[in-house]
Amino acid sequence: MLIRLFLMVLDVLAGFLSLALLARFALQWARAPYRNPIAQFLVAVTDWAVRPARRVIPSAWGLDLASLVLAWLAQGLYLGLAHGLGGLGGGPLEAVGLVALLALLETLKLAAWLAQGVIIVAALLSWINPYAPMAPVVNALAQPLLRPFQRLIPPIGGVDLSPLAALLAIQLLLAVLTSLFGALLMPMR
Repeated sequence: MLIRLFLMVLDVLAGFLSLALLARFALQWARAPYRNPIAQFLVAVTDWAVRPARRVIPSAWGLDLASLVLAWLAQGLYLGLAHGLGGLGGGPLEAVGLVALLALLETLKLAAWLAQGVIIVAALLSWINPYAPMAPVVNALAQPLLRPFQRLIPPIGGVDLSPLAALLAIQLLLAVLTSLFGALLMPMR
């Protein structure tokens, strides 16, 4: 019981840190303006880990890969601890490889949840208050995700249905990732 509670708290902390690191990476990837409360919060929450990691993890294609690697490592540390406390078995090398792969899948799931949240908030802001102070940041994050769907689905009666298609695609991706995660854990139990 106590171990389960401890792992639940660690899951929340690792998930929050990973999500913040992924959001920081997404802001840079989308070239969103950094002069906003969301970006300032993300920098304040993650700078303690990202700055030292930049010395070891180089940037590529103008993107700070340290945030991505740290998000994966946070998930890996949590899953490694959960794997160790749960006693799932397997050899040490097999366990490290499995945890690394599970951490990658979990990081991809968090990225999909982040994308889903951004699309929903962007759609709501476009209907409720397109001139809200946070709208430019949210739109900068949502546009690269929606653009492929907007090319395929024209507006119908002035209504953009691309967010619905994007959300459906993300839901399908989440189902596949969850299925893979479960399939990888099944032989170890």
